[in-house]
Amino acid sequence: MNEQPAETEPADDTSYALVGRTVDEIAQAAEAGDVERLALLLEPLHAADIADLLEQISAADRKNILALWGGHIDGDVLSELDESLRDEVIASLRPDELAEALRELDSDDVVDLVEDLDVPRQAEVLEALEDADRVAVEQALTYPEDSAGRLMQREVVMGPAHWTVGDAIDYLRNTENLPEQFYHMILVDPRTRPVGYVTLGRLLAARRDVKLMDLAEDSFRVIPADQDEGEVAYAFNQYHLISAPVVDHDGRLVGVITIDDAMAVLDEELEEDILRLAGVGEGSLTDRVIETVRGRFPWLAVNLVTAILASLVIAQYEATIAKFVALAVLMPIVASMGGNAGTQSLTVAVRAIATKDLTGSNVWRVIRREALVGLANGLIFAIVMGLVGYFWFGMAMLGVVIAVAMVINLVVAGLAGVMVPVWLERWGVDPALASGAFVTTVTDVVGFFAFLGLAAMVLL
Repeated sequence: MNEQPAETEPADDTSYALVGRTVDEIAQAAEAGDVERLALLLEPLHAADIADLLEQISAADRKNILALWGGHIDGDVLSELDESLRDEVIASLRPDELAEALRELDSDDVVDLVEDLDVPRQAEVLEALEDADRVAVEQALTYPEDSAGRLMQREVVMGPAHWTVGDAIDYLRNTENLPEQFYHMILVDPRTRPVGYVTLGRLLAARRDVKLMDLAEDSFRVIPADQDEGEVAYAFNQYHLISAPVVDHDGRLVGVITIDDAMAVLDEELEEDILRLAGVGEGSLTDRVIETVRGRFPWLAVNLVTAILASLVIAQYEATIAKFVALAVLMPIVASMGGNAGTQSLTVAVRAIATKDLTGSNVWRVIRREALVGLANGLIFAIVMGLVGYFWFGMAMLGVVIAVAMVINLVVAGLAGVMVPVWLERWGVDPALASGAFVTTVTDVVGFFAFLGLAAMVLL
């Protein structure tokens, strides 16, 4: 590549990320139709940074860039793009440009690109592939969505189990189409069923006459092609795998999953859990307004219903509130503290369910722990709020009421934060998606009922 002017290259300490000035310069070059300037700014950037740029700019600027520079977009950029933009970018490429972009990608990356497209666009992408690659992708698409078969790559380095180190090294040296990155040589029996694997490090360090099976790793595990990708990611994380062979229903080797793909699944599931806990589904910054409204409206509607339930509890104590205005001042504190405590327990529980740390064998111990945590925090804040209630309003019994209500609500919040997601998970409902509304309802209703109910009994 020709030497670039200093001002167009990111500084060393920010080379991994776009800065505002660079984004503005690229948008201006695209708007002006300056192809040379645009190429000068984009070519030094990493594929992930180009994808970030296309996601950050407006639709008009993105259209200008794709019209001028779209033919230079490669498969790495497409694989880094947000799913909501891939269709738009792929549509801007000519068939020959699309074929060139996909040629260097591994089969798993192509499957990841294709599976989220509509049927006509899928056909267009498949048509752009070479025959062997197209067959591999079409076969991968026959596996269930979010399964190991979709996640695996077909490019596998394997050899017979009876080989020696020398046989393996000669094979690797004489094979032209090896994957760009691989970590193991998978050992197979005569029916192509994996029986072990050897890391490249052990392979290169051993003598030529050593049997490969003598170097096989203890961590060897096989992944069924129809296994859920979440289970695959859990296995990689739990057993510290680097790669794992994927087998069909007959136990024959059909592909391999590598750690980068497994960790990407973990990241996606963590992101989904965070978004669902907030009731925003799988939204993206690039979504249109109507799509964002459609995704958020249902959970806002659920929240409205739960808020009405809490208001109905308050309405039962109108006379008490009218007589003691201090109750109206203090009751949001009880509900708010319960809601925050419930969210804390809920977040820990949902993540523990996702990572399989929370199971039937320890659920009651966790519930008991969260109840004790709620009791301890409740007692501490009960003392604080009891003093606040007394010195603020000059009513000793009001301090006692809010103190007791605080203890009750924080204990209930701890219990609900664990029990609600556990129950939902057993009923087949995603706990990350639905738990928040239920826990909030419980803490609001219990908080108001405990505070106002005690006040009605003690103060009147």
